[in-house]
Amino acid sequence: MTGDIMTGDIKTPALVVLGPGGLDTAHRIASALPGAEIHGLARRVDPAQVLFDDTGDHLRALFAAGTPVIGICAAGILIRLLAGSLTDKTAEPPVIAVAEDGSAVVPLLGGHHGANDLAQNIAATLGAVAAVTTAGDVRFGVALDNPPAGWTLGNPDDVKPFSGDLLAGATVGAHAALPPFLTDADIPRDLGGRLRITATPHRVAGDAHHLVYHPKSVAVGVGCERGTDPAELIALVHAALEAGDIAPDAIAGLYSLDLKADESAVHAAAAMLGVEARFFDAATLEAEAPRLKNPSDVVFREVGCHGVSEGAALAAAGANADLIVEKQKSARATCAIAVSPDPVAECVSAQRQGRLLIVGTGPGSDGWMTAEAEDAVAQASDLVGYTLYLDILAARATGKTRHDFPLGEEIDRVRAALELAATGKTVALVSSGDPGIYAMATLAFELLETGGRDEWGRVDIQVCPGISALQAAAARSGAPLGHDFCTISLSDLLTPWDAIERRLHAAAAGDFVVAFYNPVSRRRTWQLGKAREILLTGRPETTPVVLARNLGREGEQVRVVTLGALDPADVDMLTVVLVGSSESRIVARSDGRHWVYTPRGYAGKQAGNLAGKQNDDMKGTE
Repeated sequence: MTGDIMTGDIKTPALVVLGPGGLDTAHRIASALPGAEIHGLARRVDPAQVLFDDTGDHLRALFAAGTPVIGICAAGILIRLLAGSLTDKTAEPPVIAVAEDGSAVVPLLGGHHGANDLAQNIAATLGAVAAVTTAGDVRFGVALDNPPAGWTLGNPDDVKPFSGDLLAGATVGAHAALPPFLTDADIPRDLGGRLRITATPHRVAGDAHHLVYHPKSVAVGVGCERGTDPAELIALVHAALEAGDIAPDAIAGLYSLDLKADESAVHAAAAMLGVEARFFDAATLEAEAPRLKNPSDVVFREVGCHGVSEGAALAAAGANADLIVEKQKSARATCAIAVSPDPVAECVSAQRQGRLLIVGTGPGSDGWMTAEAEDAVAQASDLVGYTLYLDILAARATGKTRHDFPLGEEIDRVRAALELAATGKTVALVSSGDPGIYAMATLAFELLETGGRDEWGRVDIQVCPGISALQAAAARSGAPLGHDFCTISLSDLLTPWDAIERRLHAAAAGDFVVAFYNPVSRRRTWQLGKAREILLTGRPETTPVVLARNLGREGEQVRVVTLGALDPADVDMLTVVLVGSSESRIVARSDGRHWVYTPRGYAGKQAGNLAGKQNDDMKGTE
């Protein structure tokens, strides 16, 4: 076998390596398994994409998350460490043991949830043999409860008695055609067989003697007016499915016109069906005009095609599809259903709604990247950002398409991200720190308002917060932001200096703790000194100042000086400057350094409470 291992609908596996002898085999498997990560025991395996210290805890966590586990180790290790986690065989992910030298592949768990097929494909890649022991697979050459992608078994609880009857000698009636994936299986059949296997997109009740398979062959097409109540479209879709007697498991997807890509009713209906919403352009739908049952010149004048719901259903289901439910209408929505003779293949011209995930990585340390930001990067197919920021992602960027930009091309970065997302991709626009604080999120919304294309407005945008530099600096130095604070950028490249100076005077008058971003650069050397002069008009020279440089990265430095002694020459663009208020305090540490905090008044409140209590006590003695 050459090329990529196909894993069907299962999650991407984790290749768990416990010793250096298994790394070569893991890499051989990973090269044919796109996206698979190598997980290595930290004290014995290096390098690996994910390192762990406790094998048992790590395996159990992967198993609990439903992640397929390919252990490059002895089968007994996996059995012993996962034994306590085995509760529900219908929900367990595949677990496969592979010998360190790749000579043997043994599916241990999840045989009918993809493990047997995955093991056989791994074995083919390694030139080994998969030791499949599941009775049905061995006897009939197929797992009846594990149909291939594009098919669903409607009554999985009946597989066990059905298979038991087959193994005991019962036969399947030969009067009806089997689903295509079973035609080459060694299933005993004769005209008098009492067992039945049916393939249908319609609702059919199976039982212990009758297995029902549903092909994903149904395309639901919808259209609606702008702002349609999701409940209205959902009710219409339900009614159309009832009219067509469609089994929910047979629905391949919900489809519409690309102008509806940001319509909440469409996405709500897709979520109700448990499928994706996909969208065609008007030209593709207009190509279906000869097959429409209810073409409309009014619709054509409005959107450029003669039918949205019927056209979308037919375009998705393909040239051989039948329109089994013509356009149904409610007050503000339409729905139609087409059925293909085979499972509906993914239509390359039907796009998902594009997504732009604006991600903050934090100051640079892995520990300061939020779980939401990590998840966003994992979901993205494309990463857009300044090269240094993308490099910070390290292994998280593996398998993603990078779009690197130099420093200073912020507008080009955001435009590129929006353009990519408008094609239906999931794109992560990567900033350092928090993307909404002097970063890319603001520019993205500004471009949407002032220079955007219509397609950009249909992109789903999500801002994923990160740990900001001011938060990191505060955490490293104590709690200087414990009371009211503000942030001011000292860069006058985009903001006139007179506006910055007004804000500095306001901060001084309000006695705010101030976090300075962009304090100096090679061309801007005097602004921090001027800011120092202004703040000294409202707070003493002994006011603590935190200078935090390279936070979360190699060479991190955190120093505490006073406002009177602050020297702009000690600051660069990699430094965040926190200037305390007149109330901020310095606390000596045992190592000779200092903590900085700004009290919020708790001590005074406690003193007041104690005084009040003493007064109450005195009243009690009068």
